Amino acid sequence: MSAQPTFRPFVPASESPKELSVRALLLGAFFGVIFGAVTVYVGLKAGLTVAASIPISVLSISILRVFGRATILENNIVQTTGNAGQSIASGVIFTLPALIFLGFDMEAVRIFALALFGGWLGVLFMIPLRRQLIVEEHGTLVYPEGTACADVLQAGERGGSFASRVFLGLGMGGLYALFQNDNLLRLFPGTPNWSPNFDPNGQQILKGAAIRADVTPEYLGVGYIIGIRVAAIMLAGGVFSWLVLMPAIMFFGKHLTGPLYPGTVPISQMDPSSLWRTYVRPMGAGAVAASGLITLLRTAPTIISALSAGIGKIGKGKAAAHEKLSRIEHDMPMSVVIGGSILLVVLMVAFLQFKPVPGAQVGLLANIAAAILVVVFGFLFVTVSARIVGIVGSSASPVSGMTIATLMATAAIFLVKGWTAPAFGALAITIGGVVCVAASNAGDTSQDLKTGYLIGATPWKQQVAVMIGVIVSVFAIGPTLSAMNKGFERFQQMPQARTISLVSLPDGVQNQGAFNRDSITLSLQGSKVKRTGATLQNARQYVLLNSIGSTSLEDGKYLYNPATQKIEVQWIQGIGSEDVAAPQGRLMATVINGILSRKLPWSLVLLGVALVIGIELLGIRSLTFAVGAYLSIGTTLAIFCGGAVRWLVDQAAARAGESARSDVEKEVSSGSLLASGLIAAGGLAGLMGVCLALLQDKTSFVTPQFKVTNPFYKDWVSVVAFAALAFALYYFAKKPMPSEAVLEEVEREDGGA
Repeated sequence: MSAQPTFRPFVPASESPKELSVRALLLGAFFGVIFGAVTVYVGLKAGLTVAASIPISVLSISILRVFGRATILENNIVQTTGNAGQSIASGVIFTLPALIFLGFDMEAVRIFALALFGGWLGVLFMIPLRRQLIVEEHGTLVYPEGTACADVLQAGERGGSFASRVFLGLGMGGLYALFQNDNLLRLFPGTPNWSPNFDPNGQQILKGAAIRADVTPEYLGVGYIIGIRVAAIMLAGGVFSWLVLMPAIMFFGKHLTGPLYPGTVPISQMDPSSLWRTYVRPMGAGAVAASGLITLLRTAPTIISALSAGIGKIGKGKAAAHEKLSRIEHDMPMSVVIGGSILLVVLMVAFLQFKPVPGAQVGLLANIAAAILVVVFGFLFVTVSARIVGIVGSSASPVSGMTIATLMATAAIFLVKGWTAPAFGALAITIGGVVCVAASNAGDTSQDLKTGYLIGATPWKQQVAVMIGVIVSVFAIGPTLSAMNKGFERFQQMPQARTISLVSLPDGVQNQGAFNRDSITLSLQGSKVKRTGATLQNARQYVLLNSIGSTSLEDGKYLYNPATQKIEVQWIQGIGSEDVAAPQGRLMATVINGILSRKLPWSLVLLGVALVIGIELLGIRSLTFAVGAYLSIGTTLAIFCGGAVRWLVDQAAARAGESARSDVEKEVSSGSLLASGLIAAGGLAGLMGVCLALLQDKTSFVTPQFKVTNPFYKDWVSVVAFAALAFALYYFAKKPMPSEAVLEEVEREDGGA
């Protein structure tokens, strides 16, 4: 058997070009804030996240070139620092929104602290694993995103420039979103909608169904990147929910004179959005939970082997610590790893003890137990995540399955101890959130370290860059999450005021005291746009009620008028609404509720479980279908359009006689970079609109907008505009970039050598 050739990085260990420079850290921190916020926005709405390292790399190459030619190691520091924002945001949005679904408020300072603890633990726990995973198993673990990013950086060093397509996507998406977004100019509807209701012989066929699409540039970009197959499976879930299940519920239930649990009004009075919120969402949560468990069981052998391999080799690199190491072998010292980990655990206990979730105070013993569980599960799943992403990539890493396992084990321990009060549900999601952030960041950190290994970076400098990226990006993630919750919230008049007594509240309903706002603006029934109804100036007269697990009142918050002794207004939180569905957060809340409180609409949850079993029997991976069944069809249909454009581009390439592209080429294709620009543009425009909406609520500022009576505010205009954007993506995605020719020439030269 021939010996493996000695690996040589792009930059030899004997050279020491500029690397951890101030400009690289500043630019990386800027990208960390931007892509962290965009990931929060897109991930909460679409339930999907996309890697940010390649877009950051191509932007860094062009931007730093303006300020004088940067070294390849500086560009690597930029992407390493900036990519931390995306990985931290992914872990946060998959878990911490569950606090809202459990009935608690979500504070920005809490998100900041938990994301910081999880992010730094992910880096610290990953450091001892770097030598074994990145160096010793270089030929075994490919780390696809890290390898692709290294190729982009090397092409940029040799003269290739990919950034034009990213900037083109940013420009097209930004201009389109300016006129499309409901919180910006709003020239045409952001969500064209058709609710079919054919009525031959009074049968009202398909009543309760709806076909709609959130025609945003970010959904088009996400669909292009994930491809036609995944997008089609997601849409299949949406079609089942919105065109099969909801019309069936209306058909069988429209003759009922009273509400059907968990509904609070008769089915005949519900619009499609109400049907989705009341009946489809619990079923979808059950489907997502079941598919998550199946995914966890399916990957259990891989997880176990990854863990055993990681633990078995963790001590083998200790001898190297006594040797004189070269520049490309220096990690942060173990004293920093151990000391930093202990310090983070102490800080976490102090934070949980002195800054508990409002209304969820627990004792010191429980907080110490929580910190211990974070260390145990954190190290376990950091080891697993760092190894698995080397095989399947970050996008396919089962981080949500690891988090489910953490929550199930934690909730089971709490159940045995008798800790079943709602406060312990908040503590459980805190543990799961920190572990999820740590596992997510460890996976992306390992990809970054792989990139660094291939190009000849200094490991300890990359590790410092990741930690700086974590602390900078968390400043943006918490406020963005809170802004999303407030910016998409709506107040709606109850279809029928509900008479109750504050003295004897229904089960699961809590009195949270006086409502603390002077005025609120009501949204019209069924409208997704805020500020469309009357304004209530005397809002402080209301009492705030919170319903969690009640058998007589749908989960959520309500405003109760003591003068009339009736619930008059429903407060629909932004996170969890049709616009910002947050499917993973709902999944985590379902797992915790199911174990601790056991107060769930089990008939609907088990319908979702049965649906997933049927999908699995068809030989289809059910998680994608389950997420599609949970999300609004407005999301899945728009994403499918992006997948269809990707399919058309691939078909055009096949007709032109192009050979199949490698995974690396797919990552850096013209279309994928355009799609990344569309995602960033849509996310930034959406966040700008949310900020303007919040500013308008707090001040006298009025956002200049077209009136809904303008001649372009028609559904068909939205469809035409979205089709035009999709055609532009198709047209430019087919055109090769000048840099692609450069990359092909380099590859030919390397092959000839």
